[in-house]
Amino acid sequence: MSSEKESESRKLGSEEISREFKTLVNSSDLHSLNHMQHTVLGRLQDSNAVLSHFNDFSQHCFAEISGDIARNTRVLKSVKSDLDYIFQKLRSMKSKVMATYPDAFPRDSMGEMIDDRRPDLEMPK
Repeated sequence: MSSEKESESRKLGSEEISREFKTLVNSSDLHSLNHMQHTVLGRLQDSNAVLSHFNDFSQHCFAEISGDIARNTRVLKSVKSDLDYIFQKLRSMKSKVMATYPDAFPRDSMGEMIDDRRPDLEMPK
């Protein structure tokens, strides 16, 4: 029986504490807070749906153009290699001409030949 009395006493104490807490917080404030939380939740769900759609669209677009990008990258690397070879041959020919005909080029043009100021466009590996 004493455990029933303790249980009843706890129940009454809990109800009293609950009533006191209810007086501390305005119910309209709680309703307003609940409404704002639902509004924010809806906006976040909408934003999430829009971002998911955008990600799917972006993935589809990337899948369509990734082959073109890879092919164009290979072409650009090949063109760079060809141009490097051409410039190397031109420098070699210019050096041979300078050795044979020292007055063929102005003195300033040799400095440009030696100083290659082009930026290195290779990606670090």
